[in-house]
Amino acid sequence: MSLTLMKQRPDQQAATPSRVDGVAKVRGVALYVDDLPCADVIYGATVRTTEAGGTLQEVAFDPAIDWSEFVVVTARDIPGRNAVKLLEDDQVVLVDHAFRHAGEAVVLLAHADQEKLRKALKGVSLVELPNPSPIFDIDAALAAQQEIIPGNIYTDYLLDRGNVAEGEHLAGVVIEERFLTPSQEQLYIEPQGMLAHLQKDGSILVEGSMQCPYYVLDALVQCLGMDKDHLRVVQSTTGGAFGGKEDYPSVIACHAALLALKAGGRPVKLVYERGEDLRVTPKRHPSRTLIRLGANKAGELQFIDMDFAIDGGAYRTLSPVVLSRGVIHAPGPYKCPHIRVRGRAVATNHPPFGAFRGFGAPQSIFAMEVAMDRLAGKLAMDPAELRRINLLRTGDVNPTGDVMGADCFAHAALDAALEHTHYYHRLAEYRAWNAAGHQTRKGIGLATFAHGAGFTGNGELYLASRVSLQALANGHVEILCSNTEMGQGAATTLVQIAADALGLPMDCVHLAQADTSRVPNSGPTVASRTCMVVGDLIQKAAGQLLQRLRETAALAASHDAQSFAAACARLCAAAGDTLVTAQYQPLADMRWDEQAFLGRAYASYAWAAYIAEVEVDVLTLATRVRDFTAVQEIGNAVHPVIVQGQIEGGVAQGIGYALYEDVLWNERGVMANDRLTNYIIPTSADLGFIHVVLLEGGLGAGPKGAKGVGELPMDGPAPAIVNAIQQALDIDIRQIPVRPEMLLELTVSGGN
Repeated sequence: MSLTLMKQRPDQQAATPSRVDGVAKVRGVALYVDDLPCADVIYGATVRTTEAGGTLQEVAFDPAIDWSEFVVVTARDIPGRNAVKLLEDDQVVLVDHAFRHAGEAVVLLAHADQEKLRKALKGVSLVELPNPSPIFDIDAALAAQQEIIPGNIYTDYLLDRGNVAEGEHLAGVVIEERFLTPSQEQLYIEPQGMLAHLQKDGSILVEGSMQCPYYVLDALVQCLGMDKDHLRVVQSTTGGAFGGKEDYPSVIACHAALLALKAGGRPVKLVYERGEDLRVTPKRHPSRTLIRLGANKAGELQFIDMDFAIDGGAYRTLSPVVLSRGVIHAPGPYKCPHIRVRGRAVATNHPPFGAFRGFGAPQSIFAMEVAMDRLAGKLAMDPAELRRINLLRTGDVNPTGDVMGADCFAHAALDAALEHTHYYHRLAEYRAWNAAGHQTRKGIGLATFAHGAGFTGNGELYLASRVSLQALANGHVEILCSNTEMGQGAATTLVQIAADALGLPMDCVHLAQADTSRVPNSGPTVASRTCMVVGDLIQKAAGQLLQRLRETAALAASHDAQSFAAACARLCAAAGDTLVTAQYQPLADMRWDEQAFLGRAYASYAWAAYIAEVEVDVLTLATRVRDFTAVQEIGNAVHPVIVQGQIEGGVAQGIGYALYEDVLWNERGVMANDRLTNYIIPTSADLGFIHVVLLEGGLGAGPKGAKGVGELPMDGPAPAIVNAIQQALDIDIRQIPVRPEMLLELTVSGGN
């Protein structure tokens, strides 16, 4: 199968229309939740626990404050269940007695005067009986000397194929390592926020910044004890998410709605300040990986044995599905007859960890890819050559037992990356530079990986997503789906897919606001599924609409916008049904065993090879990324500029993960560096040149063979950068971020 380089595509200019949300955002007229006009609004705030787990003994209110001026909500005011609707209802909406981490919500306050509200927060005192022995370490949690839940294990998975003992017997070279990855903050531009209104008919409207409106709706149903017909959830313009607005909006929406219920009809706006957002909302799961790799003298992998554990924090939230993806991606894009990956999500007294771009894969892929370089060193083999020997090809069996079809481009991605970077020339050049004794050391490192798009296994079947198209009398078409635009370009991509399928200009197609009273549940905006899964549903719905217009409104087989509009007018005048709906149907060969982790885990994989070139100052040990090349096969770039932006943004976050971003915890398990002045992320000056190369095989499960790309670019930067630093300094690195202090310690100790 030949691949097409995006930069050579003749239709690239036609495939890059302006963003449909661009003008409003550039002009500053897009309304984020804190901009929404609302008469007589009052503002919400939260009183939180301070200890790392324990029991709440008393809530005391300062008698010097006139509390009758305030709306005050406690657990006693919850009309439904005091539980946040997620995978398991173990997290309370408001603490009434027991709690598991510092920062849990206990009391909600609201007032029209924000200064009075800030003072009132200091007037509420909590008497807490603290947990005497909080747990903050993964291995300490696994030792289970102090239990948060039985065994401190939320989920225990095993991917086991072949026989590792047999693989050990066949392996001539074995390496064994321990790797750590840290938490990471999503750092979306707009903090979490919700606006709740109690309507005159007793229903509740919640508007806010979110990824998954139907998640929020389900949480409100459970917390408020109301049916869905009396609840409406609307997504306002959302200023970034990266997974951070998948599950937590359910919490803050419940809080805002509870205040609105008690506020006597006044709307309540609850928007976090940055410090509070950083301290209490979910971040990327920290991980610990024990890994053993064995290969024969020719470099062929004989066994992969991994113990992969993630810190789930104080409640289960999304940890099981994050762990699942991490386990599946852990063995990498390699063929190996004997694989065992044990994955565990453990309970600690940190605030819960949650979704973040990559969703478990960056943690396990980091361990695998750095270990591959370590194995190459022990084999006295070039790291690129070791990967070439072991990368999957069509007909090979992948780690979950699925036979790879024609859509396997691991080798093509590696070849393109090596060619684009002149890898071997650079390698020789940097070795000569380092041998010459300059004040800097240079290195080049790589990572090869794949990322599955869409929900894992049977997830999409369970979601049963639906998308509708509505033909209007003026010939325009409205897309009705619950997937959200959060800065990633989905609004443009989905409109582009519909317009292309209908044969219409893009200005004739509109994406409806995500409003649960109007749009069907098309699933959450997560898992790199929007373009591939939802886009495919839009394309199918467009085919249904064209068929209906041809059968009932005399639309010609060949049409333009004018004749299409005339057909729509005829259909509407005849009182015909102008709404069509497509529902997800699984692929015929989509068979997945959730217990054994065997079968086809994803409808499509995107394939990638990333190469980092770094320079390390010998005196300061500061690392600078000189060049970064990201090569990925993504099926079909529906909108190449948006795809390139996704890749560049993911690489930037990956550079931060590798070198700069480090969540520091205080003695109570709370983020200590909760300011933008001390939680360091890379700026444009820190990124170097990012080269994006897109290969298009056209075999993905989405429109015209498209695949998901949102999460893919987060997986490769950290291991590629670490491998480059290791090569430059001839040391072994076992954790990120790679700060100068760590490099000083490693160079002084000899790199071990």
